[in-house]
Amino acid sequence: MAAIEVSGLEREYRDGLKAVDGIDLEVQPGEVYGFLGPNGAGKTTTVRMLVTLLRPTGGRATVAGYDVATEPQQVRRKIGVALQEAALDLLMTGRELIELQATLHGIPPREVAGRAQDLIGRVGLSDAQERRVGTYSGGMRRRLDLAMALIHAPEVLFLDEPTTGLDPTSRATLWDEVRRLKEDGTTVFLTTQYLEEADQLADRVGIINAGRIVAEGTPQALKAEVGLPHLDLTFDGDVDLVRAQEVLAGFGEVRADTPAGADLSIGVQEGSSAIAPVIRALDEAGMVVGRVELVEPTLDDVFAARTGSHLEGAGASTADVVAAAV
Repeated sequence: MAAIEVSGLEREYRDGLKAVDGIDLEVQPGEVYGFLGPNGAGKTTTVRMLVTLLRPTGGRATVAGYDVATEPQQVRRKIGVALQEAALDLLMTGRELIELQATLHGIPPREVAGRAQDLIGRVGLSDAQERRVGTYSGGMRRRLDLAMALIHAPEVLFLDEPTTGLDPTSRATLWDEVRRLKEDGTTVFLTTQYLEEADQLADRVGIINAGRIVAEGTPQALKAEVGLPHLDLTFDGDVDLVRAQEVLAGFGEVRADTPAGADLSIGVQEGSSAIAPVIRALDEAGMVVGRVELVEPTLDDVFAARTGSHLEGAGASTADVVAAAV
C-alpha cells in the first residue's frame, strides 16, 4: 500500500482559480518525495489538503491508507506536520512544549520525558530547552517544530519548505534529520523551492507549476532527460579547434552551444571522471588546457524544458538564498 496516493486532486476557489489542478502522484513507504516548484505553484495548497487542513474540491487522496476527506481523524493520527509558519507558544520553554505535545498525542506519562529529551537532542536544542521559545531564533523554532511533529513517531512526515530563510547550521541539522528519518523508514513529503535540497534529499521529485505536475522521477533520471554533463574547455595559446575536436571524438559529442569564454564544449557520459583523460589526450596532442569546467544538468533545466521558464533562485544554492535574506 502506498503511503500517499493522489488521483485527480483539485482545489478550486470561489473566483474560479484552481490552485491545484488535477494532480496525480504516489509516494511509497519509506520514500523521501521532493515536491519542487516556484512560489504560488500549488505546493502548500497540496500539503494542506493532504494533512486535512483544506478540503479538496475534486479528486481523491489517501495518506497511510486513509481518505483525507472522509477519514481526517485517522489521517491525523498517522502523520506529523511541520508547516512554514510554526504555531508555537512563545511563553513556554522548548522542553515544556515538546512534553505538552507528547501528552496531547497520548504518549504514556512515563515515556514523555525520555522521548522529549531524545528529540530535543536530535534537533540540537539541548542547551536551549529551558529557555522560553520567544527567545529562540527562527532556525531554532523551526527545529523545535520538527521535534514536535516527530513526538508520536508518525508514519508520514510532511515538511513544507522547512529550510526557507534558515541559517546554514539549522539547514544542515534539518537535512541530517531527514536522512535519519529515511533510514528509520519514515515516509517524508518535502516541499521546497531549493533545487539543491531536492537533489540532495529526495528519492523522487515531482515538479509542480501552475497547479499541475510537469515532471516526475528520480533527480538523476529527470536531469538525464535534458542532456548529458558537458566539459567547457578553454585553451592556452592558439589551438586548431578542428584538430582538438578530432582528438576528443572518442570522449563524446562536441556541443554546438559553446558558452561565452570557452573554446570548446563536449558532452561526456562519465561526468567528472572524464576530465583527466580529456586533458591527458589534449596534452599528448600538444594542446594546453587553461581552464576546464564540468557543467551538469540541474532540476531547473528540467523545469525550464517543461515550462519555458526558470525557478526563482535557480542559479543560487540554499546558502546563497539564506545569505541574501539576512
